[in-house]
Amino acid sequence: MKLLITGGAGFIGSNFIRYYLKNHPNDQIVNLDKLTYAGNLENLKDIENNSNYKFVKGDICDFDLVNKLVGEVDAIINFAAETHVDRSIIDSGDFVKTNIEGTRTLLDAAKLNGNKRFHHVSTDEVFGSLGPEDKAFNEKTPYDPRSPYSASKAASDHLVRSYYHSFGLPITISNCSNNYGPYQFPEKLIPLFVTNLIEGKKVPVYGDGLNVRDWIHVDDHNRGVDLILHNGKIGETYCLGGASEKTNLEITEFILNEFGQGEEMIEYVKDRAGHDRRYAVDFSKIKKELDWQPRIKFEDGLRQTVEWYKNNQQWWKKIKSGEYKDYYKKQYEER
Repeated sequence: MKLLITGGAGFIGSNFIRYYLKNHPNDQIVNLDKLTYAGNLENLKDIENNSNYKFVKGDICDFDLVNKLVGEVDAIINFAAETHVDRSIIDSGDFVKTNIEGTRTLLDAAKLNGNKRFHHVSTDEVFGSLGPEDKAFNEKTPYDPRSPYSASKAASDHLVRSYYHSFGLPITISNCSNNYGPYQFPEKLIPLFVTNLIEGKKVPVYGDGLNVRDWIHVDDHNRGVDLILHNGKIGETYCLGGASEKTNLEITEFILNEFGQGEEMIEYVKDRAGHDRRYAVDFSKIKKELDWQPRIKFEDGLRQTVEWYKNNQQWWKKIKSGEYKDYYKKQYEER
C-alpha cells in the first residue's frame, strides 16, 4: 500500500509515520506538509533517508498538487490541521482555511481519483464540554463545539461524512482524546511545563487548574488509526480514548514531582475564554469491533515523556528560539 499522510511533520503525524514504517516495512508513505510553525522536519530526521518515505512541501488547499499526489497513492490519512485553541481564539482564519477548506480539497481529490480510501483524524473537542457526572463522549454524542478550533474540526467531520453519503467515498473518522508523547510542540501543556521547568521557569496553570482531560499516548492513538485504516467499517466513526482522566493540576503535580519541585513553581493565570471543563472518551466500540484499547499506562507514558524532553533539549530549544525554522527552510531549499 502507498499512503498519503497529510500533516506528517507535526507531532501526531510524524509519530504515525515512524510507527507505520516500522510495522509495515513494505508499504510506502508520501508526507505532504506545509511546514507551518508546528511542522518540523527534524521530527523525522531518523527516517528521512528511508527509501519508502518521501516528503513533499505543500498546502492541502493546493488542489493541483493534492490531486497529483492523491492519484499516485492508495489511501489518504488526514492529520493536517491547525490545532491550538488559544491561537484559534486570537484569529480563526487559518483554522477555517486549513481544517475546512483543506479537508474539502483532499476529499475532492479522493473522489476524482476513483474514490480513494480516506481516513480523517479528528478530536473529542467537537463534542463540547462534559459536567463532572456526565457520561463520556461516544460515537453518538451530539456535536457541540465551543472554540473556533473545535468548530472547524466539527465542520470537517461533517464534510467527510457527506462525501460518504453523497459520493460513496470510502471514509472513516477517528475522534481522539488529548495526545502526549515525544516531539509534541512545546506550546502544549505537558511539553510546555516540562521545558519550562528545565529552564528554571514557572508553569502557567489556567484558572483553578481543575479542568479535566482524558490523556492517550500518541503510540496508542496511532495504533488505533492503523487498525481503523485496515479493518474499520467504511462510513463509521471510532472514538479513541486513554482511560486516563486527569485534572490539569494532577498533571502539573506529577511533572513537578519528577523534577523534585513544589507548588511554588506554579503560576496561576487568567482562564482561557470558553475553556471546556471536562473531556472523557468511551472507546468501547473500537474495543469491541477491532480489539483495540490503550496499552500504555498514563504514569509510565508521562514519565517516559518527561525523560524524552530532558534527553532531547536540542530539539525543543531550537523550536523555542525559532532556529529550527531557519535551519530546515535552508536545508529544504538546497535540495
